[in-house]
Amino acid sequence: NGKKPVRLIKQLCYMLGCSDNDIVMDFFAGSATTQHAIMQLNLEQDSSIKVISVQLPEKFDAKSKDQKAGHKFCIDLGLSPNVCEISKERIRRAGKRIKEDNSDKEGIENLDTGFRVFKIDSSNMLDVTLSPDEAHPDMFEAQVGNIKKDRSSEDLLFQVLLDWGVDLSLPINREEIEGKEVFFVDGNALAACFEEGVNEDFVKKLAEKQPLRVVFRDDGFVSDSVKINVEQIFKLKSPATDIKVI
Repeated sequence: NGKKPVRLIKQLCYMLGCSDNDIVMDFFAGSATTQHAIMQLNLEQDSSIKVISVQLPEKFDAKSKDQKAGHKFCIDLGLSPNVCEISKERIRRAGKRIKEDNSDKEGIENLDTGFRVFKIDSSNMLDVTLSPDEAHPDMFEAQVGNIKKDRSSEDLLFQVLLDWGVDLSLPINREEIEGKEVFFVDGNALAACFEEGVNEDFVKKLAEKQPLRVVFRDDGFVSDSVKINVEQIFKLKSPATDIKVI
């Protein structure tokens, strides 16, 4: 128990021979000491070790002697007073400080100090499984879409990445095609558009990018005929593309 210094964690990883493409698992992230140590180790040995951290959003008790400092820190920054927010802020500050302190080091701009945050949640898809006696005429309008109303395009994107077994740490770029937002994962490995009003002109433009995989939302097409023609358009312009509709 107690604080774990960065130097100790870094030395342990070094002794275990952590190097490029290794993944360090930290099931109790706490204040993100492990992430700080790995960024420092990557700097020193010019490696690209990754870290996966797990932390429950434990709330700080403002009245607790041991926790009131953490509570005040979060409140002062306008953050929710829990351990996860401390972890994220520590990673941001540590990455920035490491780059500032080593600004004269060759290649410092390539040091990866970025991170992504995920949380466990229910499916993005609505549960439309009903027994006959549960069905009634007033419910059908609400069941037109199959995606929960409170889910963002990013939520849908990462569900697709999980479904397809794609590495969640791959680079993601946003582009606009025909006025619609498109996510490109790892270059052309995957293209995803979850906008509504998808028409044939948009599909043709996207197909010209020749992504390896492409995904749309089921209710995103302007008509059933466009949805049907998607496969034919890609066969002509990008026959190797794997198409998915959610």
